[in-house]
Formats: sequence, C-alpha cells, structure tokens
Amino acid sequence: MRVLKLSILMFLGVMTSLFAQDPQESNQDLFKFFGDRSGNEFRSASGKPGYNYWQNSADYKIDVTLDEENEMINGKITISYVNNSPEDLEFVWLHLEQNRFTETSRGTLTTPIQGNRYAGDMDGGYKITNLKAVSGRRGNPSSEYIINDTRMQVFFDEPVEAKGGTASISMNFEYKIPVKGMDRMGQLKVDDGTIFAMAQWYPKMVVFDDIQGWNTQPYLGAGEFYLDYGDFEYNVTVPYNHIVVGSGELLNPSEVLTSEQQNRMAKAAKSDETIHIITADEVGDPSKTRPKQSGNITWKFKIENARDVAWGSSPAFIWDAAKIDLPSGKKAMAQSAYPKESDGEDGYGRSTEYSKASIEHYSNKWFEYPYPNAVNVAADIGGMEYPGLNFCGYQSKNKSLWGVTDHEFGHNWFPMIVGSNERLYAWMDEGFNTFINFYSSEEFNDGEFADDLDETRSYTGWLTSENREKIATYPDVANTRNLGMIAYMKPAMGLLMLREYIIGHERFDNAFKAYINRWAYKHPTPGDFFNTIENVSGENLSWFWRTWFYGNGNIDIALDGVYPYQGSYLLVLANKGEVPMPVKMKVTYADGSEEIVELPVEIWQRGNSWNHLLSTAKEVEKIELDPNKILPDINGSNDVWPSPYYEEK
Repeated sequence: MRVLKLSILMFLGVMTSLFAQDPQESNQDLFKFFGDRSGNEFRSASGKPGYNYWQNSADYKIDVTLDEENEMINGKITISYVNNSPEDLEFVWLHLEQNRFTETSRGTLTTPIQGNRYAGDMDGGYKITNLKAVSGRRGNPSSEYIINDTRMQVFFDEPVEAKGGTASISMNFEYKIPVKGMDRMGQLKVDDGTIFAMAQWYPKMVVFDDIQGWNTQPYLGAGEFYLDYGDFEYNVTVPYNHIVVGSGELLNPSEVLTSEQQNRMAKAAKSDETIHIITADEVGDPSKTRPKQSGNITWKFKIENARDVAWGSSPAFIWDAAKIDLPSGKKAMAQSAYPKESDGEDGYGRSTEYSKASIEHYSNKWFEYPYPNAVNVAADIGGMEYPGLNFCGYQSKNKSLWGVTDHEFGHNWFPMIVGSNERLYAWMDEGFNTFINFYSSEEFNDGEFADDLDETRSYTGWLTSENREKIATYPDVANTRNLGMIAYMKPAMGLLMLREYIIGHERFDNAFKAYINRWAYKHPTPGDFFNTIENVSGENLSWFWRTWFYGNGNIDIALDGVYPYQGSYLLVLANKGEVPMPVKMKVTYADGSEEIVELPVEIWQRGNSWNHLLSTAKEVEKIELDPNKILPDINGSNDVWPSPYYEEK
C-alpha cells in the first residue's frame, strides 16, 4: 500500500495555498472568436458557400506534339472561359509556369546558390504565337497581351460581361522540356528510352475569386497551385513506339492499342488482381506493343470537372491495371506505368495494388473518387500529384513506395476535389492529406506500412526549436527546412488531436465530411474550414486555431500535485505551455481498476492553474495525463503522479 508522506504542517500549508490562490491572469484572449469569419453573401458564417457564392470556370481543348529528338513541346490551346463574378472583366490572367525555367525568372533568382528541391533547368520558357482573345460570341478578336515572369495578361476588345459572360482565348505555344523540372516534371533516361513526365505543360487560367480578385502570385517553387474547374479534352501526339498515360479517360483505345492490349484492359477493368497490359518482356519491341510501326500516333483523353491535367509518355513503360470498387457501385481503374528499373514485388510490381487500396479507402471513408482512372507513373520526381495521375520516384520501394503512392493519390481529395489555394495555404492540402494518409496506412493490409503520425512526441524537438515557423507561413516564404513540418506534419497533428483527443471520432468525422461535401469543386479559405468544423461539431475552437495553426507555442499540461482531501483527492493541474488543451487523465486504483477523467478546455479560461476534486473512496495508485499520448506535450516529466523521475524515500 502506498503511503502519502506529508507532515501535518506541510499539508495545512499546501491546502491553504491551494484554496486561497492569488488572482490569476485571465486567458480570455485565447478563447475570443478567432479571425474575421463573419458571413457574407459569398461565404456564410456557418462555413457553407453563401447564397451568392460564385466561381469562374474554364474548359480546355489542347493539341500537343512531343518532339522527342529535340526535347520540345509544340501545342495549340483553346480556352472557353465563363465569368460568373459580379463584375465585368476587361482582361484575364493566365499562368505560364514553364517560364519558371529561365535564368531571369523570379523563381530562379530566389533560389539559394546551393540550390534546393525546387531548383530547375534555366534554358526553357514559353514562345507564344497567334493569340486570339474574343469576348462573347461575336466580339472582335484581340491579340494584345503582356507576359511578365510566369503570368500572362490578356486583354479584350470588349469586357467579359459579369454573371455569365463568356470568352474564348486561343494561342499556339512551344517550349523546351526541362530535364530537371523542380521535382514536379521533367525527363528520366532509362535503358529502354526516356520517360517524359509532363506537368505545368500548357497555359492555364488564373483564379479570379471573391477573396483577392486575381490570384497572380508568381510560380516560385514551394508554392503549388490554385486553379478553377472545367472540362479538358487533350490530344497528345508522340512517336509511334511511345505509351501515353494521362489524367482522365482514354478516348481512342482502338487507335493506340493492339487488340491484345484492349483485351487485357477489358480484363483488368473487372479484376481485383493486377493485370499486365504491357509486360516487362514486351517492352522495347514495338512489333508486340504498338499498332503502327513508324511515324507518330495521337492519344486522345478527356476529364470532366477537373482543375488540371498531366500525362506521361515513354517507350519504356511496363503498364498494368486493376479495377477500383467505389461505394456507389461505380468502377474506376488503377493503373501503373514504370520502367524495368522499377519493376519487382518490392517496387512498382505492387504499385497498382497500392493505388487501388488507396483510392478505395478514401472513397469509402470521406468522399467518392470522381475520375475514371487513377494512374501512378514512375519518374525522376519525388512525388507530385495531378487529377487522376501521380508522378512518384522510380526508385521507391516497399514502405516508401506505398507512402508516396498513397500520399499523392490522397491529394485527389485535397486539393483536387476540395480546391484550396495551395500557393498560399499549403497546410490545407499537404496537412489535410497527411492526416488522411495516417488512417489509410493503418488500414492497408492490416497495417503493413503503418504510419507514425500518432507518435506526436517524437516531433517535440522541432516544436521547441528556435528556428520553427508557424503553420500559416506562406510556403514560398518559409525556410525550406521547415516546410515539411509547417505544411505537412504540424497541421496533420492538429487534425489528429481534433479527432482523437479534442472532439472525438463521430463529431469530427461529421464535420470533416461536411467540409469536403460543402467545398467539393469549390474554393474554400481557412475561415470556411474553421467555421464548418465549429458549426458542425458544435465546438468553439478559436483557442485551437489561434495557438496551433496561427501561433508558435507549445503544449505542456502538468499534474503538479495530488493531495488527500476529505476522504478524496485534490488534483493540482497547470497549463505551462501556450496552447491550452482539455485534460484527459487515467486514474489507476490500488485494486487494479481504472477510470478515465476528462476536464474541458474551459478550465483554462480564467488562468493557467486548476484544482480538481477526484471524488473516490478508493486508494489511488497512479494518475497519468494523456494516457494514449496523442498530444505532442513537450514535457512528459510532469504528466504522471507519482513521478517516475524520482525515487520515493
């Protein structure tokens, strides 16, 4: 039996101080409503799109030719633009992201001398010709434009009318394909040819929204993308011996596939097991893999209600596929394209298995996958996502391959379906995706490649570092050494704490699903997310958004003392960090029984100390804060009573 060794005088002194504490400094500012989140006609205070919410749209028709010998792209694009905004537009802006690959681009000039992940080639950039911009159906064509860095301003002869006005913008474009494309696109030479990973490959519309008008932030590197939705039809002409995989549906399989490949594709569409469309033995032999033996061949694709498209082309592809089962009963297809160098059961031989499992998990848990195919392409790219298609590192194996495949496919939900502004709020896509990856990895093959996101205390070294930055830091401003934490891990830990500790599974899942459903194919802001989670869960979380997402403080909840009091126990708690938290304690009694005691976060509103009376006639043997260790509490030494850090006399 444990004996509490307190002298009578000490006991009386402690009790006096506990019940006659000096007034505390209030924490009410932490609990005030956070940010400017009042509703308006475009975005409601409840987190829903407002009754006059609007966004513009753009449909694309693109014909592009890959000149393999000269490593060039030549294309023609026609954009059909709809202005749903409440104001006329005298001009529009487009992204020209290939202009990043020049010596004088802002991205090049803001890259450190030693380089970083986002360094790229400097001998590329767009050549634009034959521009034609027409407002309305019968407007006069304009050819007036200004190109500045990675932005292009296109002027009209007459403004594009508000609330449904239309415009057509067409042009020819060409550029040299980068070899090193900022870890997002480029070329990889393998034994059987070159893999061309084509992304940021066409001029695309800049978003005009109700938050800041034209979102013309330049393409520098770390900041990713923010795009409107529309339908894409794109035709890719390549050398006859190439295989092309792309975002969306292949429209002309009978023209680009042999009869045997079409049969294999049809079999894969009904198979849970991976079916090869092109085997390793067939790679490099066009007589077995291609329907024509010379010249060029055109692959035609279409995807609807997407914000972007990407494609890969190579003569070196092994190609396999399997069906994806969706909750509605619809089917999609998982596909993988990779060279012999990536083959094997420890490599891309399991890529389609991973892809299928990933898409099925997210579809069942959060929101149904909307596209006909999910394609994983091996390339010289660490990992980059586009609607319905990933580029992943060709040397990835086992857990690393599962991790990058699952992560990049998770991006189909954030930001491909829920279209947040990645260039400003990396945490709304990377962090949310890292969070859902945790549960996908827990489920896959009974945790074969289980994630460690829940081991939050392993990150306390960074959380206490003097060089740490806030989650809300813009990605292009952030120190690249911090980007993994502020964009990925810390926001993901924030959602993990909400689900596993603060709100609970049922209320969190209801709120998170509501956020996805409300903002699918739309443009949410951080405030829309905060408002939705609070309104659907019924929880005021201003204290959490303020401190964890927009602050730089830490969690340190302490159990400062346990004292006998009137046949029960008095527990002395303290908030020694900057981030308040609800308190969860596991009480273990001498008879072996256990009890979970929970206290709300509001105990910290009046100050940073709180006394709780544990009413029990049992003898307490041990009390432990946060028994499941969900919180990244920076000081575990004050979480347990009696403290394991000293030996009782």
